[in-house]
Amino acid sequence: MITLYTWTTPNGRKVSIALEEMGLPYEVKAVNIGEGEQFKPEFLAVSPNNKIPAIVDHGAAGGPLSIFESGAILLYLAEQSGTLLPADAAGRARVLEWLFWQVGGPGPMFGQFFYFAVRAPEKLPAAIARFQDEAVRLLGVMEKRLETAAYLGGESYSIADIATYPWVSAVIGLIRPAAGDALKPTPGIDRWLAELAARPAVQRGMAVPAVG
Repeated sequence: MITLYTWTTPNGRKVSIALEEMGLPYEVKAVNIGEGEQFKPEFLAVSPNNKIPAIVDHGAAGGPLSIFESGAILLYLAEQSGTLLPADAAGRARVLEWLFWQVGGPGPMFGQFFYFAVRAPEKLPAAIARFQDEAVRLLGVMEKRLETAAYLGGESYSIADIATYPWVSAVIGLIRPAAGDALKPTPGIDRWLAELAARPAVQRGMAVPAVG
């Protein structure tokens, strides 16, 4: 059994989607980051960086294993389940480069754009423009990839797609009107978003955690 510590954010939903796709049994512990629950000692024992998501694999060899950082969790789960990550070296490298691209690019850049454009009490035009431009650039990189490949890692759905989907689905609707002509049409991304949104496991994973 796996315990998933998560909240209603794109990073959190990466792991619930993966668990649903892999068919792994798990329980959910919601960590309300709006109320500071990520700073509680019991959560810090699992995730010392006070960020969700985190997991505890109670069936790990040698006893319960806690893992934080979404990329590390996705890689661990793929290796444990033998799914969503190619076994051959070239295929594995291709998936991992796009997984790390998401962790280092769209994750933080889209997050900063959302904060400065939507949540910040003071709107700073320079900050909004900076992160909007980078979001547009990253979407361009992604579009070029999906013009020639079915999925980010190649012809097979993988943890790279799972890592990227929650962020793109959450933010692209904000970026399009803000960026105007700077964001060119994205038929590859649009096709990819629609395909992933139709997957039952993605739908279930996007509904975790269930909060009232």
